[in-house]
Amino acid sequence: MGKDILSKIVEHKKQEIAAARKRLPEPQIREQALMPRTSRSFLKRLEHPGATGVNVIAEIKRASPSKGVICQNLDPKTYASEYEKGGAAALSVLTDQFFFQGSRQDLKSARGTTTLPVLRKDFMISAYQLYESCVMGADAVLLIVRILEQQQLKDYLDICDELKLDALVEIHTEKDLETATRSGAGLIGINNRNLRSFETDIETAIRLKSLFEPYQIAVAASGIHTRADIEKNLNAGIWNFLIGESLVKAQNPKDFLRSLQGED
Repeated sequence: MGKDILSKIVEHKKQEIAAARKRLPEPQIREQALMPRTSRSFLKRLEHPGATGVNVIAEIKRASPSKGVICQNLDPKTYASEYEKGGAAALSVLTDQFFFQGSRQDLKSARGTTTLPVLRKDFMISAYQLYESCVMGADAVLLIVRILEQQQLKDYLDICDELKLDALVEIHTEKDLETATRSGAGLIGINNRNLRSFETDIETAIRLKSLFEPYQIAVAASGIHTRADIEKNLNAGIWNFLIGESLVKAQNPKDFLRSLQGED
């Protein structure tokens, strides 16, 4: 896998959006997105530590560019149900098809099976995708600073407010954090994985959390595999974790999720 995978994903995403606009023009999908709907607050589930002191956003993830297929024949309904039984605070569902083998149907199926709020995890580079996310039933979206201009990020956060869609703004560097803060981001995911090289270092979240504004809420993502990893982050004031690969590969996702929260 080349080091410029993120650029390849973005280029492919542009083609997908262009094709989607032909099928359903943006004014029409925006109109659909603004229709009344029942939403679940993603943000409220993460503002404070849960009963175990930990909030886990449990991810449904079939594959990745760096690891290939992670879980063959994954059933989103089964995983969503097990995650909820295991005490997950929210769900994250990969919807990118070309690189991650996800789909919109995965999100719809997962959300329809549980009462948990659902994050649409994809590569958002257009307002069209925000409207699309509402229509497919997402409660929150991921906005990756690395692939957005500052004004673009601010505009997307404003659109999310209009749509009553929570936004998890992803950063990886100090510069990303500055951009996120200037754009008004409050819920910030710190990706321990460099999306250009796909190298992972869990110290990244701990380092960047120390630079947060008092009102900002941290979510550590990537490279969280054990209870020891969780405890290391808790000591740094991080209680929210987005966990995918280790949960999907676990023999018993429900029990593994409980163990990550310190429940034997």
